[in-house]
Amino acid sequence: MIADYLPLLSALVAFLFGLAAGKAWERYKLHEGRWIDRRKARQSPHYIQGLNFLVANQLDHAIEELSQAARVDEDAVEIHMILGNLYREKGQVGRAIQIHQQILQRPRISKLEHTYALLCLGLDFTRGGFVDRAHEAFGEVLRLDPSNEHALLQLQKLYEDQNQWAEAYRVRRELAREDEPERRTRRHLQIQAFLENELGMQALSRHDLPAARKHFESAIELDAEVAPAYLNLGDVKRDAGDMAGAVEIWEHLIASMPTRAHLVADRLGDAYMAAGRADAFEHLFRRIATDHPQDWRARLALSRHMLRAGRPEDALQMALAALTINPHALLVHQAAWDILLDLNLDKASVERYVTHSRDAVFYRDPHICLRCRYRSKELLWRCPHCHEWNSFVEDRLAPARPSEDSDA
Repeated sequence: MIADYLPLLSALVAFLFGLAAGKAWERYKLHEGRWIDRRKARQSPHYIQGLNFLVANQLDHAIEELSQAARVDEDAVEIHMILGNLYREKGQVGRAIQIHQQILQRPRISKLEHTYALLCLGLDFTRGGFVDRAHEAFGEVLRLDPSNEHALLQLQKLYEDQNQWAEAYRVRRELAREDEPERRTRRHLQIQAFLENELGMQALSRHDLPAARKHFESAIELDAEVAPAYLNLGDVKRDAGDMAGAVEIWEHLIASMPTRAHLVADRLGDAYMAAGRADAFEHLFRRIATDHPQDWRARLALSRHMLRAGRPEDALQMALAALTINPHALLVHQAAWDILLDLNLDKASVERYVTHSRDAVFYRDPHICLRCRYRSKELLWRCPHCHEWNSFVEDRLAPARPSEDSDA
């Protein structure tokens, strides 16, 4: 009876032995004639301390500790890879390249390690400005792993930096195809829309108006909140003599993004004035100001419109309302100065302005990137520092303060 189970018992023993051997091989390997512990470096206190310094963004200390951990086990590829990345972040690109190239020259690294060492090398080349070599490294990553999202993203950024918008768009499409359907978020469509807008601008530079118009329309179809596409499509229609079509596009922007209405304020003001519909502008922007109590830009647009219409007293009232919401914006103060000059510096009006602006700290309409905190004097659609699309928001230095003019 027992003999009947001997084959099964033997197979089970062999399986358990193989499992134990596999676990042992996972932890130990033969190196230059001796067995070493593969987890030795990761269990080193220097490794743990290095990670702690890394999390705390203390790069010098992290490099020091991880270097000591790497000496415990020269074959700890992941530690050397991290060290190379840290040197790159410190600006020591040559050292980073050297470390990552040494990893690639090792005879016994896995395909995954090879792929990510190439990816790190591509980032090194990018940081050092070696664009062709970066392209080559990311291309090699994609030959090893055609769906590598990190390599595709880096290629897209390289193409964007070189204004090769068609290639950047192609790579973004590949990224969208590689993602699982549930991960194909609005962000994919938004970036594609911004790239379509850039393709439209490129077509405009070639005076290819039909192609430009098609790209701008495609951008809006992909994402209804890509503001520059509305601006540019409206300009194309206006320049082609279709002012009604231009106004429709700009009004569509306001309907989709009321807080971006100031971007088309001058365009719409001129269009309404030419069509004898000056009241339409005031009606539209008063509604925006009512619906969005913190929108100082809509009030500033109204103030400018009122001053052009010969109503400086009303313009000052609206400018003071904008100052109540955002007392530090230089644009509003400049508008107030223009109004006061138009009023021949009426004493009572000047005193009202001084009261509103006494504690203000002027700044030139700054915007800040949500991702990397880069600051810009103007609204940018792509951050020049971290290359993120549509990441800028207006920076506020102080909260709104109640005032008798805040309801204007």
